[in-house]
Amino acid sequence: MPEQYRTPGHTSALTKTHKLSLAGAATLGAAALVFSLAPADADAGTESLSAPAAPATLASGQLEVRTVGLSSQLADAQAAAAKKKAADAAAAKTAAEAAAEKKAADARRAKETASRSTARAAVRPAAAKTYANNLDGWIRQSLDIMEKHGIPGTYSGLHRNIIRESSGNPNAINNWDINAVNGVPSIGLLQVIKPTFDAYHVAGTVKSQYNPVANITAAANYAAHRYGSIDNVDSAY
Repeated sequence: MPEQYRTPGHTSALTKTHKLSLAGAATLGAAALVFSLAPADADAGTESLSAPAAPATLASGQLEVRTVGLSSQLADAQAAAAKKKAADAAAAKTAAEAAAEKKAADARRAKETASRSTARAAVRPAAAKTYANNLDGWIRQSLDIMEKHGIPGTYSGLHRNIIRESSGNPNAINNWDINAVNGVPSIGLLQVIKPTFDAYHVAGTVKSQYNPVANITAAANYAAHRYGSIDNVDSAY
């Protein structure tokens, strides 16, 4: 039996050729194994190099969140500024309206004050009329009183009868006619006796026969009742 054949179950030592063949195969196998593993190693390397990208992605997310936060803050600041601007505008409008209302109120008060002043001036009693202390003044004052009481008569009618009766002397006394005989002499500008003066005295005048205005007014009142007017008297009455 040749040497290279072995009985099954028995192991013999490898020949030199076999060792070389096995070494070559091992070398080739190792090379192939290395080559075949190289892409995996490259991927692993890439994976190992890419691994830090996770923190980069996280940092990007953080930046994005921060950017959103800053945008929100900016929007809030703009909204607050707009709100403040609106509030300032409203306050300015309110102040302007208040000023306008105050101006209108002041104008109304001024107008009302002017109206009250005008009303007071309108109802203010007229200054008392003055008359000269002479025959002309006495006649004119008597005419005003006669008009107020509805007693007829004119300046000329009064003046004519006064001149005839007393010549314009308010202290004139008739001591010789029948009235004097009876104890009631005629007195004053229009020579009226005491009973006649008392009966026809006009309120608001002095109650004295010697008072020129009172004397004229009482005599004119008596003549109006008896003759219709002092203008109708041309002689003793």
